[in-house]
Amino acid sequence: MIVCIAEKPSVAKDIAHVLGANSQHDGYMEGNGYQVTWTFGHLCELKEPHEYNPLWKTWSLRQLPMIPPRFGIKLKADKGIEKQFGTIQRLMQAAEGIINCGDAGQEGELIQRWVMQKAGAKCPVKRLWISSLTEEAIREGFQNLKDQSEYQSLYEAGLARAIGDWTLGMNATRLYTLKYRQRGVQNQVLSIGRVQTPTLALIVRRQHEIENFVPRQSWILSTLYRDTKFTAIGRDEDAEAEEAAQIAEAAKQGKTMKSKGPIFKQIEYATEQEGKDILEGIKNNNLTVTSVSKRKGSESAPRLYDLTSLQVDCNRKFGFSADTTLQLIQSLYEKKFATYPRVDTTFLPDDVYPKCPQIMNGLFLTKFANQQIYAELVRPLGGKPLKKSKKVFDNSKVTDHHAIIPTGVPPQGLTDMEQKVFDLIARSFIAAFYDDCTFETTTVIGEVPVSRPQTTVTGEGEAPSATAAQSTQEVITFRATGKHIIDDGWKVVFKRSSAAETANGDASDNAAEKQLPAFTKGESGPHIPSLTEKWTTPPKPYTEATLLRAMETAGKLVDNEELRDALKENGIGRPSTRAAIIETLFRRHYIRKEKTSLWATPTGVQLIGLIHEELLKSAELTGIWEKKLRQIEHHQYETRQFIDELKQMVGDMVKQVLSDNSSRYVEATGDEPKKKGKGNK
Repeated sequence: MIVCIAEKPSVAKDIAHVLGANSQHDGYMEGNGYQVTWTFGHLCELKEPHEYNPLWKTWSLRQLPMIPPRFGIKLKADKGIEKQFGTIQRLMQAAEGIINCGDAGQEGELIQRWVMQKAGAKCPVKRLWISSLTEEAIREGFQNLKDQSEYQSLYEAGLARAIGDWTLGMNATRLYTLKYRQRGVQNQVLSIGRVQTPTLALIVRRQHEIENFVPRQSWILSTLYRDTKFTAIGRDEDAEAEEAAQIAEAAKQGKTMKSKGPIFKQIEYATEQEGKDILEGIKNNNLTVTSVSKRKGSESAPRLYDLTSLQVDCNRKFGFSADTTLQLIQSLYEKKFATYPRVDTTFLPDDVYPKCPQIMNGLFLTKFANQQIYAELVRPLGGKPLKKSKKVFDNSKVTDHHAIIPTGVPPQGLTDMEQKVFDLIARSFIAAFYDDCTFETTTVIGEVPVSRPQTTVTGEGEAPSATAAQSTQEVITFRATGKHIIDDGWKVVFKRSSAAETANGDASDNAAEKQLPAFTKGESGPHIPSLTEKWTTPPKPYTEATLLRAMETAGKLVDNEELRDALKENGIGRPSTRAAIIETLFRRHYIRKEKTSLWATPTGVQLIGLIHEELLKSAELTGIWEKKLRQIEHHQYETRQFIDELKQMVGDMVKQVLSDNSSRYVEATGDEPKKKGKGNK
């Protein structure tokens, strides 16, 4: 018999149906030469400290650091798991061959490898690697099985991640708990993790920026000319320097990012009097139009979804938590309506292109409330080859999995929340094959000379006297811009959305689109200047959407998609784990939610305040470790080197904390996690 092992009973059922294994048994299905069984996610885990060394059962600073000479795994202590594992072990020990049908990713590989190790499997193992659970995808996957050895580096990366989380989490949690918990509070645990602690540090740092923010007052000069508002502008040297830094950062990552050229910003006067002096100097002088430029431009459709961008949009549009969105898209995947969700790319490989017409046909037939809501969007794409853009199809940007897209199976029986998530990915997919949105941007530059009182001296020793205001060479530059949409292109896909705010990105920016009257270079006339008071505002607290972006880019919030791709290399955590990390911070009572804003609790603030080891709380440094784990996966870094560096870092951390002679501690609130001896991510 060939034993197939899936990660969930529902997935095993789909695979068994395709293979013809229709005879139901306790814990597996059988037929046509196959036995199809399943896990329930992780059946195995790394052993706890006392299972390596009995002395490690008691929390003691003298026993740190805890570094097992060899890590081992154990079966989770659960009766249901023990029963299912017994079935798996019996099947595997009698099997002629095994097919690993676990989720096609690092975690899925680790889950199944550990089960096979624990079961003592000795027979050859093949790997099923699929991106959707449709019958066609499963059949195609079984026709292209790979030898398990081809995924050895994927397993090693997952193993290194697990060992890293155990080693840092176990040691740092015990170290900080014993050293810094409130005296006399024995059940207080200060949970430290390789991913959760730098994520908490991001929130605490933002909170400090908000609390310490001092508002600054300034004045903005604008003028009204021909019923059009012009704003005073000057060169934005800070923005130009930031752009140069971003270009350099992208270059380090092997990416190309082009400069936008000179960047201008509105002028802000530091004092009201300074602004008034300029206003008085220009109010009686005409504004002369010095430049009228029209530039045609185009905007491509938003990128397809990866997991993080889907979580960001669902949080921003519907208020869904990252964990809720992950559960919803996982459900759509298991129901065969969407492709594999735990992905970090927004591109498709070339071999998906021939399947796209079939997917479009499935969307055409999709009905919600008995209405074919995508039919009118898909119809214009019919009867001709679909557009194939490098911004969508790029083999070099796809590794294990491609972007999240519909499978082409018309969805049925969706909950309201599932429908909202499906609608996002459906419209994103349809829009990718529409033409660009084209527009014309008009920029009008005007100048007004400044007249200032001048003084003259009539003779030696005589007091200066003011003369009449005289025109000088000083001028104030004003700018007005307008945008006119020529062809909506892909934007029509989102404008026709039946639900409020279901676009991937804003559905319509009409509010920001205004068409200017016709201006002519050289025209001149009176204007009405005005001065407006402005106060700087503090940074905004993180929401789940902005925190996910910050985790993705190691704390650097950027809008440019190319730069974001480059920074993903050093992101904190993996797309599949970030939601769980945020939930862990809630569960540990380190953060709280106020409406949509995330705030650190006093415990979270105090904990980050006493951590001096930068690697524990630096998003950027932790991101470098994440990059090394990905390099292990791609044969570019040695697992042993990663673990050796980890051990060295933990040893140094223990020495540094133990040398702290201060009396600092984290005040107990009664909400801290209770001691269980577990490590934390």
